[in-house]
Amino acid sequence: MNRFRQSLSRILAIFMKETIQLRRDRVTFIMIISIPVFQLVLFGYVINNDPRHLPTAVLVGDESRFTRTILSSLRNSEYFDLTERFTSHESAETAMMRGDILFIITIPPNFSRDILRGETPSILVEADATDSVTVGGAIAALNQLPQQLALKDFEGILGQNNSGISSRLSSSAAPLTESSVHSSSSQPISFEVRVHRKYNPEVITQYNIVPGLIGVILTLTLVMLTALAITRERERGTMENLLSMPATPLETLYGKITPYILIGLLQVTFILVIAIPLFKIPFEGKLWELYLSAFLLILANLTVGVLISSVARSQLQAMQMTIFWFLPNILLTGFMFPIAGMPIWAQWISRIIPLTYFHHLMRGILLKGMTGAELWHDLWPILLFTTLTMFVAVRTYRRTLD
Repeated sequence: MNRFRQSLSRILAIFMKETIQLRRDRVTFIMIISIPVFQLVLFGYVINNDPRHLPTAVLVGDESRFTRTILSSLRNSEYFDLTERFTSHESAETAMMRGDILFIITIPPNFSRDILRGETPSILVEADATDSVTVGGAIAALNQLPQQLALKDFEGILGQNNSGISSRLSSSAAPLTESSVHSSSSQPISFEVRVHRKYNPEVITQYNIVPGLIGVILTLTLVMLTALAITRERERGTMENLLSMPATPLETLYGKITPYILIGLLQVTFILVIAIPLFKIPFEGKLWELYLSAFLLILANLTVGVLISSVARSQLQAMQMTIFWFLPNILLTGFMFPIAGMPIWAQWISRIIPLTYFHHLMRGILLKGMTGAELWHDLWPILLFTTLTMFVAVRTYRRTLD
């Protein structure tokens, strides 16, 4: 019995010691509370697999009541935000290439005249299918829109009975994966909606996932490695030698991250050599553009790592901060869940994270063949993030062991 009491007292003593140590380790205590709260908010409120209000451009060749009714019905579905009207298809395609819009709706000339003559005019809906999850719900909504449009809205325009005007959506087996709205031969009025999925017409999941995996792998490995760089020096007792060198903080940090740049580029090469032949990923862009984009993301991740390494006082704290940084990179950058389905404040957070722009760059280079100004549209935010993060890392770099 006496031994049991002695053992219990020793356990209690160690328990008190660990409790006091945890209370002093404020970073760990904050992570214990913040990570569950962060995940609850993300998965319960931010994540949405059915995004609405997707940016849509319109090319109108026939200004009529039919056109206004069709566009109004699309807008009322809440899937399409008809944000812009273009005068040429080339300018609309450029906007889609940059990622400014996800749909191009083209209503041809003489659309209303052809309907009234009993012909079958076509409305073309082009969708950016590089992110098939984002546009999938909106494309599915087109299955119901034409029928509702014919049965309700066109009745007042044409003054005809509901039974005289209806349409139904059917799929086409054409290579471009088109969907069409046809009326039966007995119906006096019919129209056709063709959906053309661009850049990924067969909706192959690997075309969306594999380009995103490049950035996810770079972010996880490089931030973790560099986050431990300086804290490892402190725990091993070699930080004094590093501080005694006649090197500025900026020189020290750049010297720390340079080897990891080569590691990151090697990782990119390894992924491309395996993924492209294995999953038959198309490569429409240029190789040097891909490596330039990867190089900038590598720099951005390394600056985040050295910032964490400068702030953290132990390798445990560095790992905790790395996990906290990695969560929004997975959940808010469009890799797993569409950004368009998130609240506005979450979309603004995603615009701060460089991986958001890298996902668009990889899908754009591999699937779209993006180049020139279209690349710069996503490159400059990564450059800005890297510059600001390195500035903060230099300012927080401690020149003493205290």
